[in-house]
Amino acid sequence: MTTGTVHTKPLVVMEGISKNFHGFYALKNVDFNLSEGEVHVLFGENGAGKSTLMAILAGVHRPTTGTIKVSEQEVAFHSVHDSKHSGIGTVFQEFSLVPTLTVAENIFLGDEPLKNGFLDKTRCLKEAEGYFKRLDFDIDIRKKVSELSRAEQQMVEIVKAIKADAKVLILDEPTASLTDKEVAKLFEFVHGAKKKGVGIIYISHRIQEFREIADRITVLRDGELIGTFNLNEVSDEDLIESMAGRAIAEIYPPIIKQETNTPLLLLKEFQAEGLQPITLEVKSGEVLGIAGLVGSGKSRLWRSIMGLYPATSGTVLKDETDLFRKATKVLVKNGIFYLPPDRKEEGLQLLAKTENNIKTNVLFRKDILSKFGLVNTARQQSITKQASQKSDLKSRYLKQSAADLSGGNQQKILFAKGLVSQYDIYILDEPSVGVDVGTRSGIYLLIKELTEAGKAVVVISSDLPEVINLSHRVLVFSKGHITAELEGDQITENNILSNFF
Repeated sequence: MTTGTVHTKPLVVMEGISKNFHGFYALKNVDFNLSEGEVHVLFGENGAGKSTLMAILAGVHRPTTGTIKVSEQEVAFHSVHDSKHSGIGTVFQEFSLVPTLTVAENIFLGDEPLKNGFLDKTRCLKEAEGYFKRLDFDIDIRKKVSELSRAEQQMVEIVKAIKADAKVLILDEPTASLTDKEVAKLFEFVHGAKKKGVGIIYISHRIQEFREIADRITVLRDGELIGTFNLNEVSDEDLIESMAGRAIAEIYPPIIKQETNTPLLLLKEFQAEGLQPITLEVKSGEVLGIAGLVGSGKSRLWRSIMGLYPATSGTVLKDETDLFRKATKVLVKNGIFYLPPDRKEEGLQLLAKTENNIKTNVLFRKDILSKFGLVNTARQQSITKQASQKSDLKSRYLKQSAADLSGGNQQKILFAKGLVSQYDIYILDEPSVGVDVGTRSGIYLLIKELTEAGKAVVVISSDLPEVINLSHRVLVFSKGHITAELEGDQITENNILSNFF
């Protein structure tokens, strides 16, 4: 593969960038550059160093070694403010919004328009509304951020960066929480920004998006630069091999549906706020895919079953036991594992060590206690180690806090928590959100293994190819109810999309 070159004015030049965290090198002598009017993709597995490199450019971290030039001037950022002052706008995966303020107030936070020394609310609302109309994002700017969905919060972050009129825009997994329609609007904005000479650094694992917007791609692996390539000169297969250091022949493994296929969970006229009465079965030895737009109720149903949202009526039967309105820990003890879509807010104790995050779920096992009622710590440690190995978590991460790991490795912790006990039903809500192709492939192999061992696996996903390629049966949600049940050859993109509305 040939190294890519772009012959326009350079906006950013980073040379010899290394970053050491407590004796561990997250980056080793990395070079990166961005030109005017270019979309430059950063690609690599979770933990490859992409976010660390961009955190340095955004002023969050200072490099251990290396130099940075912005518009041909050498800079040394000591803060995020320094980076913004140099014309660099950033939309990270971790949002920087104030939940108690409205959308409009967040957009102008720190740069409030004044009139006679007081906040000009009229101008604030009018200008904020204009920014959202420009992107055709449909959001009530008077709402508090705490009332928004994650996808809507993502839109607010993007608008904040646009408002700053940045000449360099860093987008870190910007489409992870967006619908197809919202992604299309974002790409329209990206193309328009390119024409105005804005340089865009685009971090994503969604390789299918690159061909639509990108000019060049830089691949990182284990904190090192593998290469920078013109996108029109490299195949998807070569990019994946460069990223992973190995060929990934098949992302979606064939999953054999088990013949027993008995109902493990039965919902009868189950209802919660925002949901119409729902009746369905979850069967052993199959993958049940759940598809729908944001706000369709596809996640709310399962979260209500798990006691995370209040349910109003109905029946939730497992092994002839009614678990309706039972506490989450009761459902877990009855063999139901739920993997939440937001690993940081709900899935992990970020300040705890990786091994301690996993060990907490080991305590749900009946065989972990000695005859005197004490925890068998040696057995707990052994089970934790086995689960982490099965989830492809490297042993060196076990002693690190969850907060210090990449998003993909954090997702592996969640799966390890689900593998330490003998659950019958696995409810996976956006199981591959924000993870790279290699990690995604590993997650799908785990789903295959669980299903073929006779477990029931529910995959709730906004990623249509994921639903289509993994599922034996698909339920399509729209406006709080099931609009279609598809099986086998019926599971197609057209059949799913036609039932979204």
